[in-house]
Amino acid sequence: MKKTIYVFNDGDFKRKDNTLYFERDGVKKYLPVEDIKEIVIYGEVSLNKRFLEFLTQKEIILHFLNNYGYYMGSYYPREHLNSGHMILRQAEHYLDEQKRLDIARRFVEGAAANIIAVVKYYHNRGKDVEQELEQIISLFDRISRCGNISELMAVEGNLRDVYYSTFNYIIGKEDFEFNGRNRRPPQDRINALISFGNTLAYTAVLSEIYKTHLDPRIGYLHTTNFRRFSLNLDVAEIFKPIMVDRLIFSLLGRNMLKASHFEKRTNGILMNDKGRRIFVEEWENRLTTTIKHRELGREVSYRRLMRMELYKLEKHLIGEKEYCPFVSRW
Repeated sequence: MKKTIYVFNDGDFKRKDNTLYFERDGVKKYLPVEDIKEIVIYGEVSLNKRFLEFLTQKEIILHFLNNYGYYMGSYYPREHLNSGHMILRQAEHYLDEQKRLDIARRFVEGAAANIIAVVKYYHNRGKDVEQELEQIISLFDRISRCGNISELMAVEGNLRDVYYSTFNYIIGKEDFEFNGRNRRPPQDRINALISFGNTLAYTAVLSEIYKTHLDPRIGYLHTTNFRRFSLNLDVAEIFKPIMVDRLIFSLLGRNMLKASHFEKRTNGILMNDKGRRIFVEEWENRLTTTIKHRELGREVSYRRLMRMELYKLEKHLIGEKEYCPFVSRW
């Protein structure tokens, strides 16, 4: 299975014949290009055209993130699976308000169902979140009655606000008190974790889209505009509760991340390199973790589930089978 390379240090990417290496302070680290799926860059790096040409040849994606872990952009090699027919179907479902709303509702329902699964999981383990769980279920019931995207986004926002209010009960640590979502930059440690984890989810889904016939620029819940990509944001909504949030709860519950893994900047809080490495290692473990798929009757990884979600969307767009979002059950 191909893997993701994370680069936290500053240095230079270079190509030598049919190999790639990363050079820092005169030390060269060669990269096994045949085994690389994508490269995620946090540090200040330099690269040239020959390097990018080789990435294109090997179909390796580059993702660039800033110091706060926010997505900055990608080098997305020439799309080799792009289908004119699929792009037309995507555009048709976006331009038709009812078709767009239908798909967007399904994304929100999938995200909300997974949020409910997470909150139920901790409620069953003695966390005092019963009242919030009832509110979330009530908001879930309103999703199907939303008449337009703006109304749907409002319900989704309210649902997430209630969901975020459960975090302090679930985490239960003074060093990680959470008073609601803020970003760009995050103002506390939990927001720093959420932003960092969400970005990993967005880039992971974007890399999976590359392996399908879908165009990442045409989304449904998130408006398709001058933003480079939006479909990955839509699909990531489904997986964020069960992959990002559960991972945060697990890392803090096992004391793998502590206050010392964060640092205050002039206008916000961010994880230091040690904290990022811990998070990334556990994120990769989560992506390769397998569960038994109810329909297939065999084990599949969470990364594979992301790809399967995209295949299901393709079938919906061409009228082969209605899209039904993945909902986790523990």
